[in-house]
Amino acid sequence: MSRVGKKPVELPSGVEIIQDGSKVTVKGPKGELSHTFNPDITIEVVDSVVTFTRPSDSKDHRSLHGTTRAIVNNMVEGVSKGFEKTLELIGVGYRAQKQGTKLVLNVGYSHPVEIEPEEGIEVEVPANTKVIVKGVSKERVGALAANIRDVRPPEPYKGKGIRYEGEYVRRKEGKTGK
Repeated sequence: MSRVGKKPVELPSGVEIIQDGSKVTVKGPKGELSHTFNPDITIEVVDSVVTFTRPSDSKDHRSLHGTTRAIVNNMVEGVSKGFEKTLELIGVGYRAQKQGTKLVLNVGYSHPVEIEPEEGIEVEVPANTKVIVKGVSKERVGALAANIRDVRPPEPYKGKGIRYEGEYVRRKEGKTGK
């Protein structure tokens, strides 16, 4: 039995859910998100609590049960609080800056790398070695943060590169020099 799927999602004040068949739209103070779910999972909104039920114990229904609940919970959390990911640039001369809405990264290539965030996602550069990605969709914030990290992932010898804040990079010893 799915433990995640059994847990109801409580709606904070100012957040409302509109259900149109299998399409669910969540509106809140930070924005609006919508997602189309599998019609097998029943989504019920009673007062300010959302519950999820599945028709059978088949493997497909069990996997969809918890996933559906997690996606709705992330939508509710996104429109009420929002999501953010912080990245650090580590390396001599590595820096980030914002030009308009674009993020410009100088990370050791012969040219600066420009990244244009999609609509609804905001990029902040509080320091020239720190980048914060903010938005209402957990999926889109994580995807943009991963794309920024992929420009120059941390390398295992010196640890230089772009990494998530608090990420542990396992270091290798390197040559002994005999």
